[in-house]
Amino acid sequence: MLVLTVDHAVGFRIEAILGDVVGATVRPHNPYLEGVKRLDGVVAPRIDELIRSRKLAVADMAERARQLGANAVVGLRFDHRTIANQWTEICAYGTAMVLSQRRSA
Repeated sequence: MLVLTVDHAVGFRIEAILGDVVGATVRPHNPYLEGVKRLDGVVAPRIDELIRSRKLAVADMAERARQLGANAVVGLRFDHRTIANQWTEICAYGTAMVLSQRRSA
């Protein structure tokens, strides 16, 4: 599965646009689980957990695109929101497409 943050795929031809796809993951919104608080009270997040959450959201999105018959997601973006002050939802979204490589002339 090709996942691109850009809005075009150089060297590929669009065979079909299958629509938008969204993948999501949630994490507890708890500063003691997220990382260690510094002396000034600011939470120092565990970056590896943040990266893992984004990767999970992208994997979920790619699987949804695959189920539609796509071989690519173009225009990957991320969004997040806090749910009831207890959870953080991380979303990955983009456009599911069927792409084929252009042949050299």
